[in-house]
Amino acid sequence: MTFPIRIGTRRSALALTQSGMMQRAIAAAMGVPEADIATAVPLVEIVTTGDRVQDRRLLEIGGKALFTKEIEEALIDGRVDVAVHSMKDVPAEQPPGLCIAAVPEREDPRDAFVSEAFASFADLPEGARLGTASLRRQAQALALRPDLRIEMLRGNVDTRLRRLAEGDFDAILLATAGLNRLGRADVIRERLSLDQFLPAPGQGALALQTREPGTGAAWVAALDHPLTALAVAAERGAMTALEGSCRSAIGAHATRADGRLLLTAELLSPDGTARWRRSGDLGDVTATDVMSAAHTMGLAVGRQIHDAAGDQRIDL
Repeated sequence: MTFPIRIGTRRSALALTQSGMMQRAIAAAMGVPEADIATAVPLVEIVTTGDRVQDRRLLEIGGKALFTKEIEEALIDGRVDVAVHSMKDVPAEQPPGLCIAAVPEREDPRDAFVSEAFASFADLPEGARLGTASLRRQAQALALRPDLRIEMLRGNVDTRLRRLAEGDFDAILLATAGLNRLGRADVIRERLSLDQFLPAPGQGALALQTREPGTGAAWVAALDHPLTALAVAAERGAMTALEGSCRSAIGAHATRADGRLLLTAELLSPDGTARWRRSGDLGDVTATDVMSAAHTMGLAVGRQIHDAAGDQRIDL
């Protein structure tokens, strides 16, 4: 890949922060002087449908692919050379001709509890108003606290924090990774348990998407973090088996321990009254085909959940 390397990004503050991180990392890997970064690795801002429509849940307007569709079209058309996405927004299947070339090291994958008045999720009073647009977070919160009033909250991080400060909600749930990257970790009252609030598949990770074959780019090896990529492959395998989208309440998280890859995944009914969870593990994480094996293990775990849910399985 020759210069310029054009990075397609959404226009939100978080997207620009994340893309700016990758812009500097790609420039460093390619030996670009700091003064030349903006010219050699420019950011191309693209407004997506998901950004334009803020008054409805994503499941009502087409799902989370609406955060990636226009950027992927720019990749396919050759208007940009690499796209930076939040991995949790990337649909299970890649469009023809595109691939995930690199997965940088993951940030904290946990959900964050943010409130003006309450120190923790457990401290919320009966009937408290909890803001989130995530079906997964809604279902997990209601599984623990069916008394809560879940209210729809979309918009960028600043908009969500402003609405909380104005009293629209008693608390809101956000991704810890995004708050960390924005330098807003100070607003977090509690980092929620990975057991009770199993994250979305890929949460905290970024996806660097290119035209195929993306692995040939000189910067890929420098930015790709093999252990994060491996964990994400397993999580997205489970998501694929469960037909994961904004229409399904799905959590999945994989970690490495004692040379093994451990995956936990779950499916919940939107009201939190039903929850199906399964785990799996992968032995030799140094095998040459380990990425494929991790994805296959994730698929198997997802299918176990699918089979366990059976006719009770609820997709909106």
